Amino acid sequence: MSSLLSTPQTSLAVEAKEIVRTYKIGENRIEVLKGVSLAVSRGERLFLVGPSGAGKTSLLYTLAGLERPNGGDVLINDRSLYRLGRLEQARVRNTSMGYVFQSFFLLPELTALENVMVPAMIRGKKAKERAHSLLERVGLEKRAGHLPTELSGGEQQRVAIARALMNDPEIIFADEPTGNLDTSNGVSVMNLLMDVAEEQQRTLLVVTHDNDLADLGDRTVTLVDGEIVSWGISC
Repeated sequence: MSSLLSTPQTSLAVEAKEIVRTYKIGENRIEVLKGVSLAVSRGERLFLVGPSGAGKTSLLYTLAGLERPNGGDVLINDRSLYRLGRLEQARVRNTSMGYVFQSFFLLPELTALENVMVPAMIRGKKAKERAHSLLERVGLEKRAGHLPTELSGGEQQRVAIARALMNDPEIIFADEPTGNLDTSNGVSVMNLLMDVAEEQQRTLLVVTHDNDLADLGDRTVTLVDGEIVSWGISC
């Protein structure tokens, strides 16, 4: 099987084909995604919007290789992600994808610098210099030695963004990255993500409930009850 890390042969970074995602609660089966298909171009900044419970996060996690679909397929650079074995999937996630979550998920016992280095440490690389450079990029070079508890919410999310960029991923997935921040910090963090994606021509997929933030992207896709009901070019 060809590796997902080989030279891309397509202009699409991510493609979902008839994705179905279900959960079983007691005797009830809940269908969260109902045959969703979506194509994301390389370098595109796409925002997923819709009401709570629409399936936005489930779709993002499925596209990102974090939740296996019950049906359908996800293609990364025109190659199936879920046909890979677990180790190869993990390698693709570590080398080709970066993740930013609403709750930051920083390791509390590690400093900001060490948190940023975690993805590279998994790969056995010594990357302190790059981690310092990324903290400088997000405006936190003077906070490198601080623990997460010594950082504000906005600062923690900036550390999380730097961590997501550590392995220079092709695709960045962000799930409500401003959800735990006040308006000012939220706008600052989103502008940072957008700037990084534009400067480095990275593909960016963002889940947000904020339609004003979604307007910053190239395109918005609206989900309702597990289905795409509209899509369009952002203003």
